[in-house]
Amino acid sequence: MIKDPKHIRNIVMLGHSHSGKTTLIEDMLYEAKAINRRGSIDAANTISDFTEIEQERKSSLFSKLMHASWKSSKINIIDTPGSDDFIGEILSSIKVADCGLVTLNAAHGVEVGTEILWEYIEKFELPSIFIINQCDHEKSDFDNTLEQAQSRFGHKLIPFQYPLNQGKDFNKIIDALRMVMYEFPSDGGKPIKKAIPDSEMEKAQKMHNAIVEAAAENDDTLMEHFFESGTLDEIELAHGLRKGLAKLTLCPVFCCSALENMGSGRIMGFVSDICPAPNDRPAAKLVEGELPIQAGGPVSIFIYKTMSEPKVGKVSYFKVYSGTLRNGDELINASNRAHERVNQIFISNGKNREPVAELVAGDLGCMVKLKDSHTNDTLSTKGRELQIEPTPFPQPRIRTAFQTENKNDLEKLIKAIHDIQEEDPTLVLEQSQRLKQNILHGQGQLHLDVIKYRIEKMYNLHIEFIKPKIPYLETITRSADTVYRHKKQSGGAGQFAEVHMRIEPYYEGMPDPAGLTVRQRGTDDLDWGGKIVFFWCIVGGSIDTKFSNAIQKGVMNKMIEGPLTGSYCTDVRVSIYDGKMHPVDSNDMAFQTAGTMAFKEAFHLAAPQVLEPVNELEILCSDHVTGEVMGDLQTRRAMILGMDTEGHYQKIKAKVPLSEMHNYSSTLRSLTQGKAKFSMKFLEYAPVTPDVQQKLSQEWAAHHKDHHDE
Repeated sequence: MIKDPKHIRNIVMLGHSHSGKTTLIEDMLYEAKAINRRGSIDAANTISDFTEIEQERKSSLFSKLMHASWKSSKINIIDTPGSDDFIGEILSSIKVADCGLVTLNAAHGVEVGTEILWEYIEKFELPSIFIINQCDHEKSDFDNTLEQAQSRFGHKLIPFQYPLNQGKDFNKIIDALRMVMYEFPSDGGKPIKKAIPDSEMEKAQKMHNAIVEAAAENDDTLMEHFFESGTLDEIELAHGLRKGLAKLTLCPVFCCSALENMGSGRIMGFVSDICPAPNDRPAAKLVEGELPIQAGGPVSIFIYKTMSEPKVGKVSYFKVYSGTLRNGDELINASNRAHERVNQIFISNGKNREPVAELVAGDLGCMVKLKDSHTNDTLSTKGRELQIEPTPFPQPRIRTAFQTENKNDLEKLIKAIHDIQEEDPTLVLEQSQRLKQNILHGQGQLHLDVIKYRIEKMYNLHIEFIKPKIPYLETITRSADTVYRHKKQSGGAGQFAEVHMRIEPYYEGMPDPAGLTVRQRGTDDLDWGGKIVFFWCIVGGSIDTKFSNAIQKGVMNKMIEGPLTGSYCTDVRVSIYDGKMHPVDSNDMAFQTAGTMAFKEAFHLAAPQVLEPVNELEILCSDHVTGEVMGDLQTRRAMILGMDTEGHYQKIKAKVPLSEMHNYSSTLRSLTQGKAKFSMKFLEYAPVTPDVQQKLSQEWAAHHKDHHDE
């Protein structure tokens, strides 16, 4: 059992889909003798992708924790999905890792998923090693992939290896760090060390010199020695590389074929020898202050992921940041003050878990059946209730409404979604009174499809995705006056109210209404945005001021269900300037009705305008699909704001109505064969075009008629 953080390495596998992360992990675990056979994606028997849906789709959808021993180190390996639909799984893994292994496909170069990941690598200041994988592919191009990576991510990417004979016959790697050639047997595994061929010596020596110089730059003493002797010995070189990697001034580049198990052992050795240990990294940021990794002192652990598994229940994955966690420890959740008892600690290799008595600071493990603790929670010894800064998750990008065939199951369905939300903070549930719909917000269509799969498999509930309604707003563009008389007589006491009303478009700083004397003023911020301003302008008491609130309530009834489309109304000023009342038949209900109907009539006279939510859309895509992407945007009433180059990708910025973005995630994936990414955020409310407004009004009128007929 590891007792010191310096013998722990926490690495996270990162890369675009199908760059070979899961297969490389199989190699690494096999070479470390953590498993006795190499599984494969096609055979659906890898240690990482153990869930049924991952085996069906042949790709990782959830992060997984594995571990292996190499020399004196325990190496924790977190596999992550390649699709940014599952960015929550990726970011939570990056947070607790101390080094990233970024896989690139030698046949495809730098792909858009890696571009997205690099932004987060820089944000989290994660030391990184690049692995150019699939050197056995017939279209492998190591040099082009390296050039693309250096162009996009900087010349701190320094090659430590290169393939001698990439392609179908690949079996040799030149290692410029150790100045040796590795030749692999036909079935991969442990290579034979050979001298570098004379034809490659000049290239290898030049590469070696660049490595030595990069190592020396990280330490003044090493730099002096390098200037004196022109080189560094093995110990000095390792020290300089370790510092450079930890300080983010150096990103080593290795090569391999994960499919053929060629090169993984060398990567494991480098991780063990050079990658930073948890206590080499900066102290963890707390909500208040910092917490360095230290084996002594009180216990603090951070739950970076929770996952429900059939027959097991909730599994909580964590990193120990301080102290030594032991079975039987009593901890307190800093978020909700809940007490949790540590009944059993496990170390994990995919779905296989091994019980252990303790875990030291810096290590990763898991527990089952914590009662009140979830993703992003910190548990600490009583009296030391620290809170580690939570993982920042991005806002959702797509939305879908949902329903269930059996209305009696709706409550169970909402409960199931709440359970999944506790595991996946990138999923947002909205129970919209405004739209009278239940809406799920997620990172992409694949993300929502996996949620649907889990609900149906784990909870035995049917969920149907339907098109979500749009939260339109209604306003007016000119002033209008109206008089409405409400008169109702039915035997006994009747109802009577007459209201003279002016409505105007409201804007900040506008003058008082012309020709009216304002007696009372009221301004309210609306829950949905904008304002309603209410002026009482009656002189002489034609309506008693006690009816002011009733009229205002009547106006608000129609503000909540606008006259054009049934949407909320916004930014309107209402002035009541005259009217009539009856000593017996006038009451609050009569004036409330008169207020509603007067507002409705005036609204139709005031050049009403429907406003729609507009989002700012940012797309990252390859040059050769830009035309298709732009053409699709034109069909969505988009306004292109600009184009820019990012690496060797095009970045398109556009304004697009929310109503046009349904199923966009699937459309973009189809147009670009999955080689584009997008992000979207709310920008503004803007007027719809006259034809769209007419269509919306007609749909609302038909709906209203059908509802009335029922």
